[in-house]
Amino acid sequence: MNPLSEYHRQMTRRHFLGKAGLGVAALAGLLEQEAAGRTTPDSTRVGGLDHLPHFRPRAKRVIYLFQSGGPSQLDLLDDKPMLRKRFGEEVPKSVYPDDRKTTMSNAQSSFATAPSIFKFRRCGEAGLPISELLAETGKLADELCIVNSMHTTAINHDPAITMLLTGSQIPGRPSAGAWLSYGLGSETTDLPAFVAMSSRGSGKAGQPLYDRLWGSGFLPSVYQGIKFRNQGAPVLDIYDPAGVDRQTRRKMLDYLSQLNTLKFEEVGDREIETRIAQYELAGRMQASVPELLDFNRESRHVLASYGPDVGRQGTYAYNCLLARRLAERGVRFIQLFHQGWDQHGSLPKQIRLQARDTDQATAALLRDLRSRGMLEDTLIVWGGEFGRTVYSQGKLTSENYGRDHHGHCFSIWLAGGGIRGGIRYGKTDDYSVNVVEDGMEAHDLNATILHQMGIDHERLVYPFQGRDFRLTDVHGRVVHEILA
Repeated sequence: MNPLSEYHRQMTRRHFLGKAGLGVAALAGLLEQEAAGRTTPDSTRVGGLDHLPHFRPRAKRVIYLFQSGGPSQLDLLDDKPMLRKRFGEEVPKSVYPDDRKTTMSNAQSSFATAPSIFKFRRCGEAGLPISELLAETGKLADELCIVNSMHTTAINHDPAITMLLTGSQIPGRPSAGAWLSYGLGSETTDLPAFVAMSSRGSGKAGQPLYDRLWGSGFLPSVYQGIKFRNQGAPVLDIYDPAGVDRQTRRKMLDYLSQLNTLKFEEVGDREIETRIAQYELAGRMQASVPELLDFNRESRHVLASYGPDVGRQGTYAYNCLLARRLAERGVRFIQLFHQGWDQHGSLPKQIRLQARDTDQATAALLRDLRSRGMLEDTLIVWGGEFGRTVYSQGKLTSENYGRDHHGHCFSIWLAGGGIRGGIRYGKTDDYSVNVVEDGMEAHDLNATILHQMGIDHERLVYPFQGRDFRLTDVHGRVVHEILA
């Protein structure tokens, strides 16, 4: 037996069966849509599955503002005024048992209660309690749904962030953006469906970010996110080298496509198709990206609203404005990672710096989208991978404290994209240690995000190694209580 011929035969058979299966699924989806009176997929869409969306979406795109490191819910979004009376008291072991403390702090002789030194204000018509650190975000409280009851079983950064963004603590699963790119495709041919960006705070260096957070896992690699670099050319080789004009570049891409097509016909590897598609996209991005990055046409008012760092590549403000411009141009999933929220010590000083770097730009992004009529169909998610402890890590003083990792409760917020504004969902106990009402976990959040994009999370699946996988694994529920 010729191994290459046998491989080619098997691949051809798999391609036929795979296409037949997709065809049956697509026909079933279209018949279901017709019976339910749903619209057919957007004619302007590029790629995606023919039978998606499953129902009429409330959002066309997602901007995920990921605050990497674990922002302290106690100092930002989960006000506990009664703790001020318990300053310095030992947190009762009935509330925080020893076996739930991490190895970074469990050897301390004292676990003193550390109430936040920051004031909380009642914001918006609903009077949502939001920290003075987020003064600009607080002015938009009526747009926000604050979730105080997020929780996770992960206690370290990497498994926690991997869980939130891929649905599993174990690396190897597709990221949320890859799932949406696979299911819904893009609204543009000139930019990727999924873009990731990162920035670092003014304070301490942040936890590392790995490619898996915007990767495609076992999905074809065409669905992975494209990472825009935070210094130099945002995408390597995006600019033509000296002496190479566009006509020469076009000829090179055409010849390269012919060679890759010949190789695909020989071995049938679907990743070769991905290579062809990505080279073509790269060619189009050479024209679209320079225009995307040109902020000169933005009004002075808009630029000023994002803050003084908006013109400096690699800052959070710069990335927020770039996110709006990507959204305008049809990018489906835009993810910003802002590092530096891991504040085991000197939290008051460090968190002030983080808030200074992010608060104004976050609020400006919301206002900018709203002014352009885009907030109603853009889902914004803000939050990190877990929260922080109520007890002080290290020495507690009236002006300084640190907080260790805490996964049993933390806070995020959502806005736009059919989310109810001006509400709080979920509740924690008096120490902000445990969820006592309406808990929400990663699978619930991801199920809700998919739902707002018109996707039934239980039906967006991909076969791999003998079973059907989905972003929400075998869990997750849509949190209808927060939907408008």
